[in-house]
Amino acid sequence: MVPKIKIYGTERCHKSQYYIHFLKGLNLDFQFLDVEIVEANAEALRSLYENRRLNFPTITIGEKKLRNPSDSDLKKWIEKLS
Repeated sequence: MVPKIKIYGTERCHKSQYYIHFLKGLNLDFQFLDVEIVEANAEALRSLYENRRLNFPTITIGEKKLRNPSDSDLKKWIEKLS
């Protein structure tokens, strides 16, 4: 089963790493999509935005797109998954 939570980012981005550790701390299943290493991940991220920019980190939770969310916003949308 594909996780409902995806993080679009890069290994070198401290904010991407923050969200990875945040979600691991909540023991949640998620998918990390590196937009520097895999061009298909970069294209998927570009398709989320009208300006087609690599706006990372971006987290998707189901159909919801969150650009660099606060902890409280992220928790709010995670709770809606259940």
